[in-house]
Amino acid sequence: MQTPIVTLTMNPALDVSSEVDHVVCERKLRCGPAALHPGGGGVNVSRAIANLGGRSTAVYPLGGPTGATYHALAASAGVAGVEIAIAESTRENFTVTDRSTGEQFRFILPGPTLQEAEWTACLSALEQCMPHGGFLVASGSLPPGTPTDFYAVLARAVEGSDVRLVVDASGPALTAALEEKVFLIKPSADELAELIGTDHSLTPDEQVHAARSIVGRGNVQIVALTLGAAGALLVTSSLVLRLATPPVSVVSAVGAGDAFLAGLVLRLAEGITVEGAFRTAVAAGSATAAMPATELCRAADVERLEHLVLERAPEHA
Repeated sequence: MQTPIVTLTMNPALDVSSEVDHVVCERKLRCGPAALHPGGGGVNVSRAIANLGGRSTAVYPLGGPTGATYHALAASAGVAGVEIAIAESTRENFTVTDRSTGEQFRFILPGPTLQEAEWTACLSALEQCMPHGGFLVASGSLPPGTPTDFYAVLARAVEGSDVRLVVDASGPALTAALEEKVFLIKPSADELAELIGTDHSLTPDEQVHAARSIVGRGNVQIVALTLGAAGALLVTSSLVLRLATPPVSVVSAVGAGDAFLAGLVLRLAEGITVEGAFRTAVAAGSATAAMPATELCRAADVERLEHLVLERAPEHA
């Protein structure tokens, strides 16, 4: 059994990825074949949940010719969606891999400007499919025109209900959300440092202290920190867990954090313990990093890597 999961992506993006022999300036760069995927934080979470055999409903605004392409790709990826029509065209993001070095170059566009009627329509759509007894995952950047405190508005809307709100955002949008009640946040190391007002890299002990301080304020129950090759950290009021990343050949880090969040939320929705969900999350993120371009984890790879994660038992601090 799985409790319901709804994902919200306010700024979806048609992800276009390709490769070139070598990236140099002021020259025409002949790319290889392009791969297209429906991207953006919440939709990526829904895609990864589907890959892992779970179910979710993705809510997102779409518009223009890009939006039409996005709609078709989301359907073929098994994403069950509630789409809100907007006047401007859905954005595109570009990822180019330099074959000679393996380096990836990511170009992120700002997205369409949403009118008040459009972003309020997204809130109305959520009211119609609110995941009572389950999880609402609000993930990704906010497009121009959307209030900075949009996720805080969302938190106030679900406060006192049986909906557990998960926020994966950064900057002012995350700061505003943390003024309200949130079940879980998933910052990166840099985003965690920004939350506590420092611009230097945090040591592992400082990361634990920072996450504990956020949980200690009483507005967040779980802080799940993704650390790339250094693994991940999960902190609650009573638990500190660390897991190392299982050995994989990293091909593309795009979507790894979204897959991590998908694995974590899906397993929690299935009634798995926090420790077990955390293992799946790390395995899903690692499996995605081993995939090309903007592809996401496959269930068989996650299961295989999860056994490797199990061999590296989490530390309790």
